[in-house]
Amino acid sequence: MSGFSIDWLDLREGADRRARADKLLEQARHWLQSDAAPQSEINVVDLGAGTGSTLRAFSAASGSNHDSLSWHLVDQDAQLLAQARLRHGDSHQLQTHELDLTDIAALPLEGAKLITASALFDLVSADFIERLAVEMDRRCQQQAVGLYSALNYDGTTSWTPAHPLDEDVLKAFNRDQQRDKGFGAALGPDAGTYMERVFNSLGFSVYSVSSPWVLDSDDSKLVDALISGIADAVAQDPALNAASLQDWIQFRKLHSLGGTCSVGHTDLLALPQGD
Repeated sequence: MSGFSIDWLDLREGADRRARADKLLEQARHWLQSDAAPQSEINVVDLGAGTGSTLRAFSAASGSNHDSLSWHLVDQDAQLLAQARLRHGDSHQLQTHELDLTDIAALPLEGAKLITASALFDLVSADFIERLAVEMDRRCQQQAVGLYSALNYDGTTSWTPAHPLDEDVLKAFNRDQQRDKGFGAALGPDAGTYMERVFNSLGFSVYSVSSPWVLDSDDSKLVDALISGIADAVAQDPALNAASLQDWIQFRKLHSLGGTCSVGHTDLLALPQGD
């Protein structure tokens, strides 16, 4: 899986927080508290945890009581996990696990009531989703476990003002999103719909809500970094002319303060049927 810098994760977190579907986050929190005995420990396993953005989103939710939650933060990046411990080790119950996320059998899922992830599942393969869903279904025979997956990229991006190359750049970027990111061929923009289909087929109740980034001049640093990231991703695409792409980059950066950008995402919650 491709690594992400602390600076990038911090830069995007404000937009992520605004984009998260509040209704689905509240439903996930309610699921965590349902049928929980007083003072009992509730295990949450966060995949691709980074510095702990999902933990922070749950903690910031209105009326949230994180004292009963025991977080297991899983990532392949030791530096990101060290930052998570530095930020939250004194305020939350948490353990960090530096693991290969593709090895589902090694993930600390024992006793988990909820598996969470943010901006992860568009990077993984169909096979990974299927194996994780089957493992969750198997574990539900002993203890019900749900999945909360936020900010799955859905393949849509719109800009103002418009540029003639916007559509071609988006198509090239979406092709790049389906490269192997360490899990096999990535689902990219198809992640949300594929997850919904797989979990439905196993009898989970699946809830899906749109959660787009809506960016304006207040997000100019993020927009500038996003433009650079897109440009790097599509630079080798044979369908794009290099000079035209450079013009697109310059135009986009020129309007990063005065323009707007919307990037589509989907939040998904899959719960055992009846819950």
